[in-house]
Amino acid sequence: MTTHTTAASASATTSASAPAGASTTTVDPTTGITAAGASRSRLDFARAAPKVFRMIIGLDAAAREGLDPALVELIQIRASHLNHCAYCLHMHTNDARKAGEDEDRLHMVALWREARHFFTPKEQAALALTEAVTLVADGGVPDAVYAEAAAHFDDRELAHVLSLILTINTWNRVALATGKIAGTDERTR
Repeated sequence: MTTHTTAASASATTSASAPAGASTTTVDPTTGITAAGASRSRLDFARAAPKVFRMIIGLDAAAREGLDPALVELIQIRASHLNHCAYCLHMHTNDARKAGEDEDRLHMVALWREARHFFTPKEQAALALTEAVTLVADGGVPDAVYAEAAAHFDDRELAHVLSLILTINTWNRVALATGKIAGTDERTR
């Protein structure tokens, strides 16, 4: 049983197995997602700017071409961690699971440097580049990070990796600015 402390007491029940004096609650994520969605009052970007939205979708599709789908998800997950985008993180970890990604690797993406043995040298280079580009204001893209990525990807692949990093950063910013709710997936609209 997963326990969380929550302010949404309407969707929580007190656990009878908690030690005396301890307060734990069990949260129904579906109820919480529904409640969060009902309180959403921000712009629907896809409806307000459909041409721009379709162009981002096109960039995303083009960026993925020729890249290993597992690598695509790792890049998107890491950028979403760094940008604190729960909506995209939830979506891409689910996509990775559906594609057969290993749970252990998914848990280690945020700490990949401390768990390098979970990732190939090529994936490590892509994750380092993802971090540098995502956090570009903190110090640019160091030559060593770029050189390591260039050693693992040919020019076409590297351009696609960079495009994918730019795209997920755009998606993260759209989701954060418009208040997307983690646990929902609007791609099916």
